[in-house]
Amino acid sequence: MDYSIYDLGEFELQSGVVFRGARLAYKTYGELNANRDNVVVLPTFYTGSHTRNEGYFGAGRAIDPARHFVVSINLFGNGISSSPSNTPAPFNAAGFPDITLYDNIRAQRRLLTEALGIDRIALVTGWSMAGCQSFQWAAQYPDFVDAILPFCASAKTSEHNIVFLEGVKAALQADAVYADGNYTSPPVRGLKAFGRVYAGWAFSQTFYREQMYRLKGFDSAEALLQDWEQDHLGWDANDLLCKLKTWQLGDISANDLYQNDFRAALNAIRAKTIVIACDNDLYFCPEDNRLEIEHITDGELRIYESPWGHCVASPGNSPEFERYLDQAISELLD
Repeated sequence: MDYSIYDLGEFELQSGVVFRGARLAYKTYGELNANRDNVVVLPTFYTGSHTRNEGYFGAGRAIDPARHFVVSINLFGNGISSSPSNTPAPFNAAGFPDITLYDNIRAQRRLLTEALGIDRIALVTGWSMAGCQSFQWAAQYPDFVDAILPFCASAKTSEHNIVFLEGVKAALQADAVYADGNYTSPPVRGLKAFGRVYAGWAFSQTFYREQMYRLKGFDSAEALLQDWEQDHLGWDANDLLCKLKTWQLGDISANDLYQNDFRAALNAIRAKTIVIACDNDLYFCPEDNRLEIEHITDGELRIYESPWGHCVASPGNSPEFERYLDQAISELLD
């Protein structure tokens, strides 16, 4: 096992459910300095893990374990932290409770303060759902975070994004084997359908028009779709839907702190903020980020142009984006 586990004990969720035995999986890199001010938090993205996050830092990078104490924290539902697939009854499988980003960040704060002795974060950054967690951190604990850099993410999941997610969810749940989450064998047809629908949104129209999938070694769009099918067969269906629900519920103001006043939640962010959007992202559109950044006091929006769409930020897809991201991170950390 290449990660550590933090046991949260009886963890009360926003829903009021007391989640007994909740656990966060995490991995640290580098060392905490004497001033305890070199902490970089990397939450995980939708189908990500602490291992996948390793694509965002390294020797000579803007985030470098030689200079920073990196804490990579697995999202609830990703199959490593507490998830439908690895939790005992009554919270196993379809019995797993709805978990919000607010729940995730409250758990992450407990991990940092109680297990690691951290009381200040220099930077929270991440792609997609990890970026959504960056926004959540800054609004939920504004005095705890110095800077955030969400990329291809938003502070509130848009209605269009929710509808997209309803589409992939419906494709999975239409498989009779799924049995409302109480399946006894994997819903293979549903998982394949989930992957096929997802692939149409992950990249831009230009990506397909210019057959850019050839850059990834596929000779046709169909070959790419088949790869997405196979990739999603490796996931537990309930885990996918657990994280999907968390994504749909994403809203930094949906809590007792802000009482659904989204503008007030954005205004409360004190962290220096750079948001990077991709002009062709079909999930998190730059227009949503423009509306958000207007209400973040020390915030800036940068739009990266790329036909890769949302997947421009997936580790290894675009070295040019990697350099662009590192430049922005360096500005916040240095």
